[in-house]
Amino acid sequence: MKQLPANTHLTDYRRSITPVLLLVPLFGISVYLFAQYVINDDVIGLSYIFLLAIAAAFAVAIVKDWRVGVYCFLTWLLFEDLARKFLGNNMAIYFAKDALVALVYLSFFIAFRRKTVKTIRPPFLVPLLIFVWFGVLQVFNPASGSLVYGVLGLKLFFTYIPMFFVGYALINSELELGRFFKYNVLLILVICGLGITQSIRGPGFLNPSNPADEIRELSTLYRTAPISGVTAYRASSVFVSHGRYGNFLEISWLLVLGFTGYLLVRNRRGRNFAFISIMVVWAAIVLATSRGVFMWCSGNAIVVAVAFIWGAPWRHGETLRIFRAFQRMALGISLALVMLFLIFPDALLSRLTIYSETLMPGSSASELQNRTWDYPLRNFLGAFTYPRWPIGYGIGTSSLGTQYVAKFFPGSAMFGVGVESGFGTLVVEMGIGGLVLWLVMSFAVVISAWNIVRKLKGTPWFPVAFVIFWYAFILLLPITFTSMPAYQDFVLNTYLWLLLGILFRLPSLTPSAEFAMSSWVPKNVSHRVRSRMRAN
Repeated sequence: MKQLPANTHLTDYRRSITPVLLLVPLFGISVYLFAQYVINDDVIGLSYIFLLAIAAAFAVAIVKDWRVGVYCFLTWLLFEDLARKFLGNNMAIYFAKDALVALVYLSFFIAFRRKTVKTIRPPFLVPLLIFVWFGVLQVFNPASGSLVYGVLGLKLFFTYIPMFFVGYALINSELELGRFFKYNVLLILVICGLGITQSIRGPGFLNPSNPADEIRELSTLYRTAPISGVTAYRASSVFVSHGRYGNFLEISWLLVLGFTGYLLVRNRRGRNFAFISIMVVWAAIVLATSRGVFMWCSGNAIVVAVAFIWGAPWRHGETLRIFRAFQRMALGISLALVMLFLIFPDALLSRLTIYSETLMPGSSASELQNRTWDYPLRNFLGAFTYPRWPIGYGIGTSSLGTQYVAKFFPGSAMFGVGVESGFGTLVVEMGIGGLVLWLVMSFAVVISAWNIVRKLKGTPWFPVAFVIFWYAFILLLPITFTSMPAYQDFVLNTYLWLLLGILFRLPSLTPSAEFAMSSWVPKNVSHRVRSRMRAN
């Protein structure tokens, strides 16, 4: 046996003790600051120390393992608003997620250079890169009052696109797929549960007593029924605004439906967990007092059900299991409404009154036609009333966050230009060329995603694949047509590209042994799967 040099043990000891020696003074300083905050009864200061500790722990986890880092980043992404609204809308908290996602990308890139992750060249890469290139050019639009607007636009449009490659590499087995959805559904249950509680108790719950001026109105909104005069609070849950909470409910509903369909067809454990998730999320949707969210989620449920009928494995005695899946979903929705009616009848009936008076075609105060078509179309056409509609005013000049640019950079021009329509925003910012390139990119993404869905027809992964495709379609096209803030919402944007990466990984996913031996798997899939299992 070869004997190690005498100084080897000393070197190893020095390497192991060095981090400890560096942490000792840092720990001492932290304890001193913590003690000072406690003595002075400074709750805000203690909160910042707590947040800094969490961010540091997440950063260490991301650097050590990018897979764990993805879950840490998603957790911070969903709950950072809660810290923001209790700490005076501190923008340092807002930008913390950018540092974390940069660490995720760096850690992933290191793994890529070590050839420990698998990557893909997406079929929509060329249209996507052309749109990115055009957006970068728009930073230097001469009509833009400041480069800060351009940086803001680049951040909102393009920061989370690399999550596509992260999502593709993250899901390398059926076990990892289940872990991803279970973790996200757990986060969804927490946020929706808090949202339900806030919807019933009012703005005094989960909101600071004295919020910052910029977000005060966003978290204290009510909606009034135009005929009966019934009012209902519009909850924001852990987010700073009701709109952001509504956006989260839309993606949550699709994720829960897709994961439930997968579990029921796959006949795996966790079906009761998914059933409870359907109840909780639907209750949160009804109590959110958002007509758009209620309409979108109701329509999405119908579309997913029809797609499930078309793409489910109707062979080898699976019909009964598929009908049971529909029964469980319908039962979960019905039970959620029944329990709300029995326990909180006033909260439920006030929302239903608002929905019926403003959305039913027979109501004298119905806004269905106006809100679904007339108003968005009017806003889209309004973009062409601006003289620079052919070339735009520059990316970011009409996007989310322009109020913060004006606040922190008072010398930059504040245009006051913009429309609510997302397609109109593209015209105002990047001209008619920006809208055309957006449509080309969006259709390339949607068509390539649909091709993956067709390949997975008849497999247990179809429910997951379809909801990802459908989410990409509605976010990039109809939802963006009505409003740009939905796409620029960092939560929706992150999940769009992350889920698209997962979708493109599904056809090559290594399944578990029980699936590989299943008798009802389509022949082409079964042969490919069994071959992969034998190779492993």
